[in-house]
Amino acid sequence: MPTRLLTELSAPALTAALGPDSVLVLPTGAIEQHGPHLPVATDLITAQSLAERAVKRFGDELDLWLLPPLAYTKSNEHAWSAGTFWLSAETLTAVLRDLARSVATTPARRLAFVNGHGGNSALLQVVARDIRVETGLRTFTLHPRLPADQGGTSPEGELGMGVHGGFEETSVMLHLRPDLVDMSQADRWVPEHLAGYRHVRFGGSVSFGWTSDDFGPAGVIGDAREATAEAGAERAAAAVDYLGEALAEVARFDPTPP
Repeated sequence: MPTRLLTELSAPALTAALGPDSVLVLPTGAIEQHGPHLPVATDLITAQSLAERAVKRFGDELDLWLLPPLAYTKSNEHAWSAGTFWLSAETLTAVLRDLARSVATTPARRLAFVNGHGGNSALLQVVARDIRVETGLRTFTLHPRLPADQGGTSPEGELGMGVHGGFEETSVMLHLRPDLVDMSQADRWVPEHLAGYRHVRFGGSVSFGWTSDDFGPAGVIGDAREATAEAGAERAAAAVDYLGEALAEVARFDPTPP
């Protein structure tokens, strides 16, 4: 089976292998504090691992090609903490546009961001359109799992606020890299008072600017205590299934009316 990691090909082989319906998959993670129990590379590990699994499983069928992940992204909501290494919105925008210009020199015309960090989401939406206008590439933004504040779910005990370092992320990391998780430091950090707001809340109709230390010194928003590797394995498998379905549509998407 041929490699699906684009950087393992020579330049001539890359040009020969790609076509207009090839999909280049770029995982976008983050290096940022994730509380006392998770590594700062949590979002990077998650995005890269799940994108790799999806490309390995569906790559031949859908003509998917994996690019190296982008580790440093927009994480200034965690800039207060050591261990957060972040780019400004302006810098990240410039990096993504430069990478897209490089993609546009290949025969591929489809670029999909598989995003593992909620703080990137809004910027990726803006940049995806800019890239479309500037290069003509078809651009897409996918999340292996939507964050709770962007339409995703979190356990009932998290009151819909498991957006960072809670049950979901901790479970997935216990599955992917249990050696990097310290469950003796896991706890419940849920800002319960926000449940009293109808509109201004995570996932509410009114968004708000925040930094993770607004909700306490741990920098976590969620409940990691009941996280398990088994729950993480289920969520990882579901994420790969979803990415396969979504990328199948990415591979054939055409907004032009028939």
